[in-house]
Amino acid sequence: MAAASWAAPTTSFAPAPARGPWRTKAAPLPIRTLSRRVLLNAVGESAMVASGDTLLGLYEKERLGLLQYANDESKEERYWETLDADLRYWTRSLRPVQWYPGHIAKTEKELKEQLRLMDVVIEIRDARIPLSTSHPKMDSWLGNRKRIIVLNREDMISTEDRNAWATYFANQGTKVVFSNGQLGMGTMKLGRMAKSLASVVNPKRKEKGLLPRPVRAGIVGYPNVGKSSLINRLLKRRMCPAAPRPGVTRELKWVRFGTDLELLDSPGILPMRISDQTSAIKLAICDDIGERSYDFADVAAILVQMLIRHPAVGSEAFRRRYRIDVDSECGKTFVTKLSVHLFNGDTSQAAFRILSDYRKGKFGWVALERPPT
Repeated sequence: MAAASWAAPTTSFAPAPARGPWRTKAAPLPIRTLSRRVLLNAVGESAMVASGDTLLGLYEKERLGLLQYANDESKEERYWETLDADLRYWTRSLRPVQWYPGHIAKTEKELKEQLRLMDVVIEIRDARIPLSTSHPKMDSWLGNRKRIIVLNREDMISTEDRNAWATYFANQGTKVVFSNGQLGMGTMKLGRMAKSLASVVNPKRKEKGLLPRPVRAGIVGYPNVGKSSLINRLLKRRMCPAAPRPGVTRELKWVRFGTDLELLDSPGILPMRISDQTSAIKLAICDDIGERSYDFADVAAILVQMLIRHPAVGSEAFRRRYRIDVDSECGKTFVTKLSVHLFNGDTSQAAFRILSDYRKGKFGWVALERPPT
């Protein structure tokens, strides 16, 4: 199809009058640049814009381009609205994802005893899945204690994701801090906020004739959400064992931060039984649950189906990454195809590669959850 070109008229849309037996050659008129999307909308099915088009008509076609942009935003909203229903449908026939090692039961009992000593509780969540990394019993355990929610791994989500969650928690009146435990971003703000929320502790102790003591803050959350890494960044030294896998921290440990703050590092806690399997699948995708609890091929297949439909990713991202086409929206088909292409038919290796690539941001930094509407 030939490229369209057109000349914008100045004051009159009528052709210039002839003078004498010949016509005076008109000077070239300035060209108005349109975006590619608007130009395609303006051209439509024809090869060029008719010479009789008016500026008003071209502005109308540009407006249609903006409407298309609005339609893209509407598509993104529909994606998030239907995602949970899609996940329930996809997971209904899979083996349930469950993981509850013995040390978690012991930790849960000890943690509930230590809660009585805490002035403020810092709950760490994965910024990619803030709802799925919220323990269903946390509210009942904390009661009226002051709480700060930390969305760790903020570097793994987009600006749009971050803004959506910031607005959501602000509307709820919940204190929230975005952090990156690996680089230390947000840690100083967290320390100041914890001291501020517990600033009434020592004045009350003074009224009772007691000596002042450091503020006690408990760090709680799911496995592998970055609790120990965050504490190490706060302390600026390695005081707590940390590794990028669930189940590294096995016991509760109090550590001192300066002279006025004590932190309790705790092992990750999970419900004894995860009833919501859509949340369980997201935990598996984000490596926030033990690998023995799920089948790599099943989880990778669901991740593929999520990302193919994701407005910021799509099937093109998979084609660029693996140099193979996505023939359908069936994740299992793609995992099998990738296994033949790269791993001699080993679907486990292909599935592990897809999960690792998502966790490393190879498809872009995108969250798997947005606030409920």
